[in-house]
Amino acid sequence: MNTLLYLHGFLSSPQSHKAQLTREWLAANRPDIDFVCPQLPSYPEESYMELLTLVEALKSDQLWLIGSSLGGFWANILLEKQLAARAVLVNPAVTPGKSFLKWLGRPMKHYYLEQEITLGDVDSRYLNQCEAPAPAEPAKYWVMLQTGDETLDYRLAAKKYQACKLLVEEGGNHSFTGYADWLPEIIHFFETSAN
Repeated sequence: MNTLLYLHGFLSSPQSHKAQLTREWLAANRPDIDFVCPQLPSYPEESYMELLTLVEALKSDQLWLIGSSLGGFWANILLEKQLAARAVLVNPAVTPGKSFLKWLGRPMKHYYLEQEITLGDVDSRYLNQCEAPAPAEPAKYWVMLQTGDETLDYRLAAKKYQACKLLVEEGGNHSFTGYADWLPEIIHFFETSAN
């Protein structure tokens, strides 16, 4: 059985809108695909270590990744380590170590988990150390961007992933308006050989 691993963004969860849409669409249309969406820890190093353990434990014919925001950053790293077959990155974070600087030392509410977290310098440094490399095999990526992303500058991802299959939609937002409409094509992309 093939597995789709959905990686949510920072301060998000398996209950996020896109994760739920993906889960529901697969259940209704492609129950032959195993859907996995873990609750990732809020702190970067813990999150990455948990992902490595999870990917190692998953036994599937092919592992596909959908990564949203910071989840897109993690998906890039996992794919470059050849731990998955293909990835779709939705409004992915490109330089999260820099993006996190504005939040360092400020308590933030994780609304899904109803807890407060505070990022420190160590979190930003960790993200900078594990910067996601440029894709060695661009055909294994599909990057979906919307210019109205209010959280991340879509142009950074458009530049980094310019050799990949790239969708840049005008307007929209960080959540990627109309995401569910793309699910059939996303699955088709996963099932199409990258060679």
